[in-house]
Amino acid sequence: MRSLLYLFFFLSLPSFSYSQAGKSSGSDRNLWLQYMDKVCRPVFSSLAEGNLKRNMPVVLSARIDNKDHRTKVAYLEAFGRSFCGIAPWLNIDEGDAREKELRAQYRAWALKAVANAVDPKSPDYLQWQGGQPLVDASFFTLGLIRAPWIWNHLDEQHRVMIVNALLSTRKTVPVYSNWILFSSMIECFFAKYGYDYDALRVEYGMREFFEHWYIGDGMFSDGNHFNLDYYNSFVIQPYLSTLLETFAPKNGTYRGYGERFAKIRNRYAEIQEKMINSDGTFPATGRSIIYRCGAFHHLANEAFSGKLPPSLRPQAVRSALTAVLEKTLGAPSTFRSDGWLNIGLHGSQPSLAEFYITTGSSYLCCAVFLPLGLSPADDFWSKPREDWSSRKIWKGEDYPADHAL
Repeated sequence: MRSLLYLFFFLSLPSFSYSQAGKSSGSDRNLWLQYMDKVCRPVFSSLAEGNLKRNMPVVLSARIDNKDHRTKVAYLEAFGRSFCGIAPWLNIDEGDAREKELRAQYRAWALKAVANAVDPKSPDYLQWQGGQPLVDASFFTLGLIRAPWIWNHLDEQHRVMIVNALLSTRKTVPVYSNWILFSSMIECFFAKYGYDYDALRVEYGMREFFEHWYIGDGMFSDGNHFNLDYYNSFVIQPYLSTLLETFAPKNGTYRGYGERFAKIRNRYAEIQEKMINSDGTFPATGRSIIYRCGAFHHLANEAFSGKLPPSLRPQAVRSALTAVLEKTLGAPSTFRSDGWLNIGLHGSQPSLAEFYITTGSSYLCCAVFLPLGLSPADDFWSKPREDWSSRKIWKGEDYPADHAL
C-alpha cells in the first residue's frame, strides 16, 4: 500500500519549465520533493537495508589519485552529503498528507541508515578514518546538527557509536584550506549535543577565515590563495554560519565575527543570485563543478535560515533555484538507468571530474534542498513565482545597479 502511495505521489507531480508562463507557486514544492526523492531514495533505502555497498556503483574520476581509498569512502560521501541537505526537511512536521507520508519513510530510513553506518558489525559500516572521511564525516555531523529529530530518536547505543566514529576523525590533520572547517564542524556537533569538544579546533577554523582569509566584497579565499570557484558556497559560508550560531552566544570574539559576517553573507547571497542566468545556468568555473546545484548551498542556506538580504525576495530566490534544479538535475543522462547519479554538471560529463571525484561526491547537490525545511506557508514557498535578477535584466526591465560591499 505504501509503495502505491509513493507511486501516486510522483506520478501526480507536475512538470515545470521556466519557458512556460504562469504565476502559481503550488507546484514548486512538489517539484523539489520529486527531485529530492529521485536523488536520495537509492542512498537512503540501500543504507537502511544494509545494502549500500552492494547496490551503489562507484565510478571514479579517470584521474583518481588513490583508487582503493576513494572507493571505500564513496559510500560515506553519498550518505553524508545527501543527509546534510535534506536534514532540515526531516526535522519538521509540515506539508500535506503525501509529503508527511514521504517524510515518515525517510525518517525511518535515516534512523536505520545512521545505525548501519556507525555499527562496526554492519556490512555497511562506513569508512570514518583518513583524509576524505574527515570531509564527509563533517557533512554527516552538519546533518545531525540540522536535524535534532534524528539525533533525539536514535537509541543510546548508536549515539555512542556515532561519537566513537567522530572521535576517530581527530587523528586526521586537515589540509590548510576550507578543510580546517571540517574539523571545526565535528567539534560543533559535540558542543551542540553536550559532549566535551576541542575548542582549539573551533578557534583555528574561525580565526583563520576571519582574521586572515577574508578578501573583501563578501568572499573569503580558500586558504592563502583566492580561487574563482564555489567553495564559499560549497563549504565556507554555510559552515561559518552554523559555527557562529552555535558558539557566538558563548564567546564575545565570535559575536564580533557574527556582526561582520552578517554583511559578508548578505553580499555573497546577492552575488550568488546574480550568477544564476535567466535559463537556470550559471558559470561553470572552478573545481568541483560536478556538485551541480550544490554550488548554491549558501543561497539555499540563507533562504532556509530566513537571512536573505532585503534586496532578495524569497519567492524570486525560489524561482531562481527551481530553474537551477531543472537545469542540473533535469538534464538528460543525469541519472543512470539504475537511479544513481552520473558524474557531471548537465548530464553525464565524466571529464569534469577532478582527481578526488567519485559517484558519492556528486551528492553534495542535495545542499540545495535546505529550504524544504521551511513551512509551505513561508513566503519562500507561498508567494507567487517571481523573476530573479538575470531574468529581469535580460528582459530589458530597469533594475538597480550592483554595488560592491
